[in-house]
Amino acid sequence: MDGKAAPNGVATIEDRILRITGYYGYYPGYSSQKSASRSSVIQCKPGGNCPSRHRGMTRQLSPLSVAEDSAAPILELQNRSPSGICRHSRVRRQSRSEEGTQTHTESSSQEAEGQTRCQSCTSTFLKLIWRFLIILSVSSSWVGTTQFVKITYETFDCPFFMTWFSTNWNIMVFPIYYSGHLATAQEKQSPIRKFRECSRIFGEDGLTLKLFLKRTAPFSILWTLTNYLYLLALKKLTATDVSALFCCNKAFVFLLSWIVLKDRFMGARIVAAIMAITGIVMMAYADGFQGDSIIGVAYAVGSASTSALYKVLFKMFLGSANFGEAAHFVSTLGFFNLIFISVTPVILYFTKVEYWSPFSAVPWGYLCGVAGLWLAFNILVNVGVVLTYPILISIGTVLSVPGNAAVDLLKHKMIFSVVRLGATIIICIGFLLMLLPEEWDEITLRFINSLKEKKSEDHADDITDSSVHTRSRSRANGTVSIPLG
Repeated sequence: MDGKAAPNGVATIEDRILRITGYYGYYPGYSSQKSASRSSVIQCKPGGNCPSRHRGMTRQLSPLSVAEDSAAPILELQNRSPSGICRHSRVRRQSRSEEGTQTHTESSSQEAEGQTRCQSCTSTFLKLIWRFLIILSVSSSWVGTTQFVKITYETFDCPFFMTWFSTNWNIMVFPIYYSGHLATAQEKQSPIRKFRECSRIFGEDGLTLKLFLKRTAPFSILWTLTNYLYLLALKKLTATDVSALFCCNKAFVFLLSWIVLKDRFMGARIVAAIMAITGIVMMAYADGFQGDSIIGVAYAVGSASTSALYKVLFKMFLGSANFGEAAHFVSTLGFFNLIFISVTPVILYFTKVEYWSPFSAVPWGYLCGVAGLWLAFNILVNVGVVLTYPILISIGTVLSVPGNAAVDLLKHKMIFSVVRLGATIIICIGFLLMLLPEEWDEITLRFINSLKEKKSEDHADDITDSSVHTRSRSRANGTVSIPLG
């Protein structure tokens, strides 16, 4: 019974192996028939005559005989059919080609990812350069305007005429904008159509004579007052002091917006306004509240106040404007100045308040320099607000203070008193506080919470790493550490 069990078991195993391997010549009972033939071969005596069909197959059974017998049909099939070899070769070639295709795809995806990263880094770098150039241009144009005015005063002491002459150059703002439109836009528009499109800042009906007088007159007067008071302040104070005091207009804009426009109350901006007022008082106190110093401070503060009123009224009546609408509005101010305010310098000339003689003594080169730099500053302010962030324009404006200080120190050999220097620093700090966003407190809390979460995660990772290190050392020493409690 035991002697028959082994062959039957072996036959069953061989049947399963042949069924799994897919031998095409397999049929049920194949392994039992083969085992019977093998047993007959084994039963032949050494000296006996064995059947011819089993000749050359005499061998002893061993533990490897089952595997050899199960592999024999497959080897026989491979030797018998050349198509099997072709099939295996085709499978190998296909697998190799798939591996090559996969490797090529991975390499191409890595190259594309590298190119994308390179392009993003390049675009980010170019954006940073563009923003830096905007800030540098705004600051340089404002510093140049202030210093050119100081130089012009040496030979030509007519601040209102300089203001009127420089404001007339605003007429060129819209033609410059339209030239840029022709150079960059894909769908080009005619000048009249573009002018009508940009005149919608005055209303749906565009620019009419009534709106021209009603909307342009107050803004033109505020524009002229701002520039005129700024030039008067430059007659009494240094360029550094005037540019620092003019930065107080940001605080005045906040106070007027809070009162008139009902903007959101912010404690940080109230602190900034208080710092601006403190700087103004310190600047006036620098020379003991007497002489030209207090008058110059009054002129500079008046210029900052009218500038703030101009901005608040613009936001109230005209709202926000794109670059084209802003260019149209500034050019309209230039036309109004040329038509209606030209009589003022004539009156000042004949009353000898601003008198020059002869006419050839007018320094037209310096006047054109002042007007050109002022025009560049106005264009950069409007372009920068549209193409970049408004905060960059504000930073460029406040950087004019150290720029003017450097020029005054190196060229004019100015010596700054401690009080004036402290007042300038306080005003600049207040100006920077005004640049904080409205949600600065929420942003700060989120940043602090993220830092706390990051520290807690790092601490947890350190604890995990130390526990793993302790376990590895205890296992190496043949001991097990058991935590207490």
